[in-house]
Amino acid sequence: MRTDPSDHWVVIPAAGIGRRMGANLPKQYLDLAGLPVIEYSLRLFLNHPRITGILVVLHPEDAHWDQVPSARHKSIMRVAGGKERCYSVLNGLNHLISWARAEDWVLVHDAARPCLRREDLDQLVDRLAGHPLGGLLGKPVQDTMKLADDTQRVLHTVPRERLWHAYTPQMFRLGILHRCLQAALAAGELVTDEASALEWCGKQPLLVEGHGDNIKITRPEDLALAKLYLQGQGRCS
Repeated sequence: MRTDPSDHWVVIPAAGIGRRMGANLPKQYLDLAGLPVIEYSLRLFLNHPRITGILVVLHPEDAHWDQVPSARHKSIMRVAGGKERCYSVLNGLNHLISWARAEDWVLVHDAARPCLRREDLDQLVDRLAGHPLGGLLGKPVQDTMKLADDTQRVLHTVPRERLWHAYTPQMFRLGILHRCLQAALAAGELVTDEASALEWCGKQPLLVEGHGDNIKITRPEDLALAKLYLQGQGRCS
């Protein structure tokens, strides 16, 4: 039973050029089992009944987007990106807030996270229904964590209790995310995720545990791992 009447919008920052991949294409357009990486996330959101629309934030000179199968879907809007991920997200929010309601939800999802599970997306939306602020998918840290100096020498072991890996989507009320991200950037804080902007404003987002296969593709070897995960989910052959 639906308990939250707010619309749910998706913002996908995809203006990066993927330097660490060492490829000719930005990582969101690399081939993954016959489809561009970004297409898996687009299809997941497009097929979800709670998602109202998707804003894809692209480099102004992007020459590859039109080759994405879902690029011309009526529920997808194209927005020009910025010089950093945080500015691209803000551009998307600036576009969205001109017609959406401040209490609507916005889910920001990395273009290079193709393995998000439908069940994790459902859980995030359901857990945050009615929440005044929002939260993000994540997973508690299981490995031993080390703090190193600038020469990669271990300084000490960091207790892993209460440490989480932060994933996307990160889902917040549009109005408060827009205000906090604007304020953080105006103060010179180049936040690396949306939760950090809320934290900078003194807010405490809710963590919702998801699966560890929600990986972000950053290096060439991640493509093979993503394909394995997608095969396990029955989303590619």
